[in-house]
Amino acid sequence: MKEAEQKIAEMMERARKAQEKIAEYDQDEVDELVKAVAIECMKDENAMENAKLAVEEGEMGKVDDKYKKILAKVKGAYNDIKDMNTVGKIDEDKETGISKFAKPVGVVGGLIPSTNCEATPPIKGLFTIKGRNAIIMAPHPKTKRTSCMMADLMRKALKEKGAPADIIQCIEEPSLELANELMKQCDLIVATGGTSMVKAAYSSGTPAFGVGQGNATVIVDETADIESAAEMVRKSKTFDYATSCSTENSLVVEESIYDDFMDALQSEGGYLVNEAEKERLGNALWPDGKNLNKDIVARSHNVIADAANIELPEDKSFFIAKEENVGPNYPFSREKLAVVVAVYKYRGFENALKRLNEIISFEGLGHSCGIHSTNKEHIEALGESAKASRIMVNQPQCLANSGNWFNGMPFTLSLGCGTWGGNITTENIRMKHFLNVSWLAERIEPNEPSNKELFGQEIN
Repeated sequence: MKEAEQKIAEMMERARKAQEKIAEYDQDEVDELVKAVAIECMKDENAMENAKLAVEEGEMGKVDDKYKKILAKVKGAYNDIKDMNTVGKIDEDKETGISKFAKPVGVVGGLIPSTNCEATPPIKGLFTIKGRNAIIMAPHPKTKRTSCMMADLMRKALKEKGAPADIIQCIEEPSLELANELMKQCDLIVATGGTSMVKAAYSSGTPAFGVGQGNATVIVDETADIESAAEMVRKSKTFDYATSCSTENSLVVEESIYDDFMDALQSEGGYLVNEAEKERLGNALWPDGKNLNKDIVARSHNVIADAANIELPEDKSFFIAKEENVGPNYPFSREKLAVVVAVYKYRGFENALKRLNEIISFEGLGHSCGIHSTNKEHIEALGESAKASRIMVNQPQCLANSGNWFNGMPFTLSLGCGTWGGNITTENIRMKHFLNVSWLAERIEPNEPSNKELFGQEIN
């Protein structure tokens, strides 16, 4: 047996034994475990220590924002699931005679990205435990200590409650070989990360929930509250130095408010690059014209300014680049994962819709988009036409589409992108995706309609 195969087999054996034990827990016992794990992850000292390690180890993002992210996502996910029934009969419809029974999926293989190495493990862990499953996490090698530290916090909470700690495991020395082996041996893959990782998950032969590439594009129409929209863009664009795949990458702005909106963005701390600076910024972000520079991803505005040889004023915190076209020759139309936003101008709302779909079809198809508007017709038109799974209205993208208290989106850090993005679902990956559900159908009185009742006419 190969070394990687044996290593994962040993972890799987421990996970299966632990999962068999938790499978016998009743709803109250499961809920106590979930609560204990959430509390342990949210303790100030634990969350701050993990946030600091994430920045130190990964060299991406901001400590305070990662700390806030841990608290917000864990609290939100726990709130979403705390009253949910996940053991035994979870639904009964006497009219249809259908009852539903929740069952574990088994052992989950959780792929953890470097960009959200701190908050992704507890979210997947909470869903895993609530479903009476076990999980083995494969962190990104760059941020392995951060993800495994969070796993250890969850294991500590489980032990203190007398539950088997091996419900939660983390590969301490991750590799591509180990990740691939995990995907072969587990029962369900939940893959959060880059395109190649997700493709590997879907190619493994194991059922998988994956995510798609982000490149969120947002329309700002003539009815928008300009100052409010600019503030939201700044908050989202600079949060954790744009580690989120949901942050605004391109803005499509109506021409009559374009100048005012650009002024508002600059008042919020945006630095509008000139043509020479734009070229240097582009070369710094995409040295080969296509692939993002790993040394730039989720780094501070000052790091990016130095790399692009731009003298950035002290009151500026993100970059604004004017753009007119989309495609391989126009890299600013790509996903940036940096505190850089491209801005397009449009005339006529139908052209805004066309441009938005053009941008996300180039990169980010199926992921996210949004609009700042008070025009209901425009909002509905975007809902009907956008090839995106999440459409945020008058909200900061990265603070909204993966769940927040000001909207009804489920809290998560794994965002399905549907068939557009090569995924099986358009939903936010959440508790329901960590359950098997059996449908029990009892006999009811036949209720077949006649052809005339069904079609409005007889069929001869």
